[in-house]
Amino acid sequence: MSGSISRRGAVLGGMGLAAVPLAAKAAAAGPAPDAAGALEAGRRAVLGMVGDFHVRFDTRETVPFVQDYEPADPAIHAGDEVVRVIEDTGATLRLQHILVVRQGGQIFTIRHWRQDWTFEPEAVLTYAGADTWRMVPTTPDSRRGLWGQTVWNTDDSPRYGALGRWAHDRGVSRWTSQPTLRPLARRDAAANPPYDRYACVNRHALTPKGWVHEQDNAKIGTRAGQDTTFVHEVVINTYDRADGFDAAPAEAYLAATQTYWNGVRAQWDRVIAAGAGLWMREAPQTGSAAGPALMGLADQVQAGEIALDAALGRAGVVIAEATRRPG
Repeated sequence: MSGSISRRGAVLGGMGLAAVPLAAKAAAAGPAPDAAGALEAGRRAVLGMVGDFHVRFDTRETVPFVQDYEPADPAIHAGDEVVRVIEDTGATLRLQHILVVRQGGQIFTIRHWRQDWTFEPEAVLTYAGADTWRMVPTTPDSRRGLWGQTVWNTDDSPRYGALGRWAHDRGVSRWTSQPTLRPLARRDAAANPPYDRYACVNRHALTPKGWVHEQDNAKIGTRAGQDTTFVHEVVINTYDRADGFDAAPAEAYLAATQTYWNGVRAQWDRVIAAGAGLWMREAPQTGSAAGPALMGLADQVQAGEIALDAALGRAGVVIAEATRRPG
């Protein structure tokens, strides 16, 4: 990553339950393999998530823990998604997801999430709730052999991240995160629920057809002044390799906008580095308040309606506004 991030630099995202020290969580993950082996095996696993996929998103609330809470009906959605490597420095890989949507005889692309993987990251930007992330350093012992995964919004603002270990045994390569706090997904935030964050564990595993992202989420809010778990949720997002859709529009979008998004990412990095963390206005429909404007500028860049320098200048203003604390 550009800006403040070194080859084994900080992973940015909403990782970690603040009450559990990083070193303790790392120790609980078991003994670490040798660094070179963990790096190379992890790289192979991460690169196994690159390609063209048919995606199925399956979200199910399971067990309520509040008497008057009724679990939501299961939600299943499907689509086509392109995943490409946009940067590979050896110890860091960045994968960009692009949705490919067919509607009314036309093909549309939608910039989706980005996932970054960093081997033995030196710091983690933790989600602290209420629009706030804080940078927390790791120690050599707490990060040894571990990979940090960071997930970013469509506008390259942070969502969540965690440390975890890639295990390669019993015929499966799987990464399991340490417990992490996360802001609400748009599917929930837009519904104005009684909870305001998740405590969760994420797993990524390679499958014979592609890969799967599994989430175990506890949905937490405040009731009578106390943190309260309202319901548990299981999310299973499967990515099966597919060649039945045209990925060329996604490739064209990446080619036309990647320099712009590199510049936007650098601006987010500078804000984070300057504050040793980030305050950012979250928005139910877009993840961050900067989302609509930054995505719109990318569309203008692709269409040739605005020069790159001008677009990045406006992006800086948008990011500054979205990260300016009230008062």
